[in-house]
Amino acid sequence: MNKLIRRFTATSSSPATKLNLNFVPKHEPPRSQDIAELQQFLSDHSRILVITGAGVSTESGIPDYRSEDVGLFATSNQKPMKIQEFLSSSTAQKRYWARNFFAWPRFSSFTPNIAHQTVRDWELGGKVSCLVTQNVDGLHKKAGSSDCIELHGTNHVVKCIDVKNCGYTVERRVFQDTLIDCNANLNLALRGGGDNPQQIRPDGDITIDPDIQKWFNIPPCPSCGGVLKPDIVFFGDNVPKAKVELIYDHLNSSDALLVLGSSLQTFSAFRYIITARELGMRVAIVTLGPTRGDSLANLKLICRVGEILPLVKAKL
Repeated sequence: MNKLIRRFTATSSSPATKLNLNFVPKHEPPRSQDIAELQQFLSDHSRILVITGAGVSTESGIPDYRSEDVGLFATSNQKPMKIQEFLSSSTAQKRYWARNFFAWPRFSSFTPNIAHQTVRDWELGGKVSCLVTQNVDGLHKKAGSSDCIELHGTNHVVKCIDVKNCGYTVERRVFQDTLIDCNANLNLALRGGGDNPQQIRPDGDITIDPDIQKWFNIPPCPSCGGVLKPDIVFFGDNVPKAKVELIYDHLNSSDALLVLGSSLQTFSAFRYIITARELGMRVAIVTLGPTRGDSLANLKLICRVGEILPLVKAKL
């Protein structure tokens, strides 16, 4: 078993580059008209609520789920674990945490790209009323966005599932050391995460040998003895109501909505496009490929986010 563990953990831990097009669909460069229209949208509004999706992080080397040809739904039969499955058994929890453990060194090393940095600059300049991201990778915060609402949570925090009665939380990087200690008998290497970057998924998952999952140990909550999970909204779960309402409050005090790099297939984000139009706000979408909100958008640009954003100026 020790040899098996070592084989799946002996890899490079070098950080991802700031521009990686491996997971970006085929696309054309932005037209001068695209740049002018986005520039006009930014110039016309002073308090823009920005919603970002996986298409903002693909250029950092993290694949998305739905992009044509390169998304994980198009390239793999593996599906994300749903919350019902995670809660159903300790076997499912072992499988999830073993895969997350081996993915963490690489997943946590990804760095922001020019799209994250540009949105940060807009925020610091007062152009952005609120930044909402569907991503759990923490790259907006790494880029320096201090007031980012992580709609689907973050993979950088672990919490007890008994939020009401317990509320225990711990940083994911600290929990990694706990997992190493709990699996000392398996002689786990301290660095790793899979030597195939194609395997890394948007939620920090990776494919490993099933035998490793079987022997992997996970600790209970040190506060109440319950189950620990990353502080993310699994597929099939709901965004906390307080967070949903907080974003509605920000939307009500904004004068426009801008979507960057999202297909808006999940209702958790799409609901805000519906509300923005009901409030009479202008909505712009910049992404590659179709979205659920195309028919509601005043402006839709099929462009790579990291390519067009640096070409416009968010004038105050």
